[in-house]
Amino acid sequence: MDELFEGLLAGNRRALSRAITLVESTRPDHRARAQALLAALPDRQALRIGLSGTPGVGKSTFIEAFGKLLTGQGLKVAVLAVDPSSARSGGSILGDKTRMETLSRDPNAFIRPSPSRTELGGVARRTREAVRLCEAAGFDVILIETVGVGQSETLVAEMSDLFILLLAPAGGDELQGVKRGIMEIADLVLVNKADGDLLPTARRTVADYAGALRLLRKRPNDPEGFPKALPVSAYTGEGLALAWENMGYLVDWRREHGHFDTVRADQARHWFLAELRAGLLAQLEAPAIRREVQRLGDAVAAGDLSPGDAASRILGHLAERGGQAGG
Repeated sequence: MDELFEGLLAGNRRALSRAITLVESTRPDHRARAQALLAALPDRQALRIGLSGTPGVGKSTFIEAFGKLLTGQGLKVAVLAVDPSSARSGGSILGDKTRMETLSRDPNAFIRPSPSRTELGGVARRTREAVRLCEAAGFDVILIETVGVGQSETLVAEMSDLFILLLAPAGGDELQGVKRGIMEIADLVLVNKADGDLLPTARRTVADYAGALRLLRKRPNDPEGFPKALPVSAYTGEGLALAWENMGYLVDWRREHGHFDTVRADQARHWFLAELRAGLLAQLEAPAIRREVQRLGDAVAAGDLSPGDAASRILGHLAERGGQAGG
């Protein structure tokens, strides 16, 4: 553990990979070691950027081009990419590293794909802890790529300082396919593929989204003009520097007005409650409780017991186990 800790603080990418593997493990002994490691980490802060987008929008291509822009400025960039897992086998392809071939070879970049497993919200269960490990390893910017776009993707906003929504050039009908919830939390809407024959369409799409964003209620932690929509091209690099400039302006404004630290404190509280809920659900996996759940579930299916009564009995069992443990 000392060797892993020292390697992590020294920015060793192999140590960082091992540390993330440790925190993602579900083995009880690994969880204990992971918690000890996380508790010992120094308080280092990186800029956390959440990124989501519609399928086929070119998220990986954008991240590679954007990442190269940042590393070209001397910044260290970590990419935490969450891949969807099979509902049947639980497996994931984890192909993001191969799609970002150039960035993966950059000595100032680190790419880590992780399976979403059964987690909703577009992120993996331990993504937030992986973010902390990347911060401890000295990375300046952490890009969190979510599974896809939808209402549940809003969870990534609870672990990032900026949330970027990446969209493709399309007609106004695409507005129907993007949920209001994700539009309300987006700090920047970037319309990708704004190049070649698609440039006029991209500009119209930017105008459509700019109009939609103006209809949303202005947030108190945003300066005038935000959130905004901008055109970018991951292929030519056009617009990437302007997007980065806007991100920096927004973060600086929030720091100066006291919003940045307040949001981070609220996020820490959110993840405390999330861990608490996950811990309570994990108690249902205890053999005795699982047998009782099965027995009561059969009774509910047979119509002998209502779902509410069955749930109350399970909660009663959990309360008794907690009391016995405390005693």
